[in-house]
Amino acid sequence: MDVSQTETMKKVFAMFDQGKTGFVETSEFGNILRQLGSNVDDDELQAKIDEVDKESKKMKSIKKEAFRLYDKEGDGFITTQVLKEILKELDPKLTKDDLENIIEEVDEDGSGTVDFDEFMEMMTG
Repeated sequence: MDVSQTETMKKVFAMFDQGKTGFVETSEFGNILRQLGSNVDDDELQAKIDEVDKESKKMKSIKKEAFRLYDKEGDGFITTQVLKEILKELDPKLTKDDLENIIEEVDEDGSGTVDFDEFMEMMTG
């Protein structure tokens, strides 16, 4: 998809996202695709959405389990230091400044800890 197509998709999406939530109802998604010129069957679309939802739930479960592995105290938090170690393991090329910037973004409340919601936001971009 080129830049022009991406911009068109964003504009059409914004037309249907009247609440500015970043989400649209499943029923509206078919209308978006039709606005973009796709001939989509509602049943096939629903089947695809169900498939994606299932995979999404599975991935969330995997991420939750990964979070629990590092939440050794079981209190629903990991320290930012532990998160730095995780990130460094995932990408050894990250510099100290890179890690600090990531932590600053993820630990929005500056608590020195990251809860599961903050962790999920980081993992999903």
